[in-house]
Amino acid sequence: MSVPGATGEGQLKRQSDWLAEHWRWLLDTKVLPSLPPRPSALDVGSGPGIAAASLSGRLDVTCLDIDSQAVARCRRRGMQAVRGDAHVLPFRDRSFDLTYCSFTLLWLRDPERALRDMLRTSRHAVLLLAEPDHGGRIDHPEALRPIRGLVIDGLRAEGADPLMGRKLRALCSSCGVDAEIGIHPGSWDRGRAISEADDEWKWIESTAGEGAAPLRDSWNAALAAGSLFTHSPVFYALIMK
Repeated sequence: MSVPGATGEGQLKRQSDWLAEHWRWLLDTKVLPSLPPRPSALDVGSGPGIAAASLSGRLDVTCLDIDSQAVARCRRRGMQAVRGDAHVLPFRDRSFDLTYCSFTLLWLRDPERALRDMLRTSRHAVLLLAEPDHGGRIDHPEALRPIRGLVIDGLRAEGADPLMGRKLRALCSSCGVDAEIGIHPGSWDRGRAISEADDEWKWIESTAGEGAAPLRDSWNAALAAGSLFTHSPVFYALIMK
């Protein structure tokens, strides 16, 4: 993709694979019982539509992204998609039963403005599905601890807020709404660590730059020894209107 903050499709798929089950649980238990059957939904900052595809069995989703390439990818997936700015959504008030976003607010220059417009365009609920907090990142063994600072600095250099997860309460309060704030559960086994280690390292390297290179040997050694563990907490916020 060609816009600042655009995450590679491989990374988006890994995120969705991990989180989709809990996303669907949130919808099934906390949102959909209060909404009409087959509710309409707006995916703000949808990227190529990976999250939307995982939720399309429950929602009638319209995707929105500022990147025309992302919009085209959504349409190739058979989804309705429009090009637009998350800060100024091109829809009338109360156009959708639900508006949601995932891994979007951390990249926006004015997340409060975006949330206010999500509230404006929603009839029933706003769901901030996933916002990471890399300040709580864990990398083990101890030799890998510097990765957290490198990732934080790298994301800030790209224009992101790497601590957005912890700010969701304040963000909702600044918009005058209460929200259920939660954290997505995770489970890890060695097989998954091995299968995802290369892709995770590639993301670290692309985000942290050359500063990550001296840690590669420690990463590989921990992977071979079975001691590698890495996790960044990902938060959600649910607002029912």
